[in-house]
Amino acid sequence: MDARLRETLRGLDLRAEIERLRKERNAVILAHYYQTPELQDMADFVGDSLELSRKAAETDADVIAFCGVRFMAEVAKILSPQKTVILPDMDAGCSLEDSCPPDEFGAFRAAHPDHLSLTYINCSAAVKAHSDIIVTSSSAEKIINSLPKEQKIIFAPDKHLGAWLNRKTGRDMLLWDGTCIVHEAFSETELLKLKMQYPDAPVAAHPECPAHILDHADMIGSTSAILKFALESPSDLIIVATEPHIIHQMEKKAPHKTFIGAPGADGKCSCNMCPYMALNTVEKLYLALRDLKPELDVPEALRVRALLPLNRMLAIASGAATDLTPAQTMPPVTGD
Repeated sequence: MDARLRETLRGLDLRAEIERLRKERNAVILAHYYQTPELQDMADFVGDSLELSRKAAETDADVIAFCGVRFMAEVAKILSPQKTVILPDMDAGCSLEDSCPPDEFGAFRAAHPDHLSLTYINCSAAVKAHSDIIVTSSSAEKIINSLPKEQKIIFAPDKHLGAWLNRKTGRDMLLWDGTCIVHEAFSETELLKLKMQYPDAPVAAHPECPAHILDHADMIGSTSAILKFALESPSDLIIVATEPHIIHQMEKKAPHKTFIGAPGADGKCSCNMCPYMALNTVEKLYLALRDLKPELDVPEALRVRALLPLNRMLAIASGAATDLTPAQTMPPVTGD
């Protein structure tokens, strides 16, 4: 952002301007739990990525302003192709998405034709198009358990989530070697120090954390599940092992409780904050609504192909019968 533009923005009431543009553009503003408190408080909906995209699809909005990362905005476009989807900063990516290039994943799939691909939603639209079923951290276990025990499975891109699911389901899924830089940043040593300091405080952890962190957790689940646990737990002090901006929602809904973010390597670093999420700012949200840029688009052929495994997840998660074997999968598409 150049100095002249920064000076122009300094003189604006950005909250009022965003509210004006929201109405003028007939826009819905979405904010993931990992966004800054300022962005969360401006949003129409705050939540997990798929939950947000589904809520936006149900609105009559013409514009979706997604304060999150690129793969989340892609899902919003996949579910709402008629709406304009904008992302405050198009560089807001994801280490899991980066760890799984579509061409490499397509080749990996081709080398294991007898495996079904269960792919975590934290990936690009092109990787979704290479997949049989998309899963979320909250739906994955149910979907895995719905498949025949003898069915071979590829799980991508998060190896820690995949390893945890293997432990939960007794499977031996073939795991793609991807990780979330945020959830890998937690220190077991520092967490144990914190547990010694607060021995009665339960630990709630996201399954993207490595096993050495999950082994010390009292509850493991998605961001929404962690929030629910934090609010319903009888404990007045809870240790939270996921991106710490979710604590904003906890403090709003349970101000009488204390929430402590699990520490990083030296017990003080902010390395457990997502650097990609941090790229979105109030100023960039204003500019995106003003200019309707940067706009995220998904080519129609890719959108339709990526929608198929998403719909399969929703069908299985709702209990609908879904007959799926590798022989029934469609050929993957290439490109972004």
